Amino acid sequence: MSSILAKGTKMNKENLILISGATLFKESRGKVYWLVVKQTSESGWEFPKATVRKGESSVRAILRVLGELAGMSVKVLEETGRANASAVINNKTISQKFLYYLIVFKASAGEILGFSNYEWLDYAKVLKKLSSKRDKEMLRKARIVLKTWKKLHEKKD
Repeated sequence: MSSILAKGTKMNKENLILISGATLFKESRGKVYWLVVKQTSESGWEFPKATVRKGESSVRAILRVLGELAGMSVKVLEETGRANASAVINNKTISQKFLYYLIVFKASAGEILGFSNYEWLDYAKVLKKLSSKRDKEMLRKARIVLKTWKKLHEKKD
């Protein structure tokens, strides 16, 4: 799940990028559909993600992207999971920390803009379509978190 940093690389604020991810779902006719997107026409299918800006929370970052970029009204339910990775940018190893959230879709201002392409798919189709192992693992976790969340909240009603 997490990748090991290059030997001698220390994890500090200068070489750490915090990324917020959305395991975003909607329900229709008793079925759950998950949103997958393509950032560019050349990129693979993934969950929507946002790079967290300085002074911004990870929740606020993903709400910003889904609201401003995609024109969606959503509600964050729970954290889905966390993962670590590293990337080499300009010959520098950069640590990445991913925080994924289970988010329910409420409404949209129309067509979802801000992504090259998007699809709402059921669990099995999303699992096949996602490009990264990390996103596939977060989908599995999101489904479990959603089931638990529903059980907890059904009892309260």
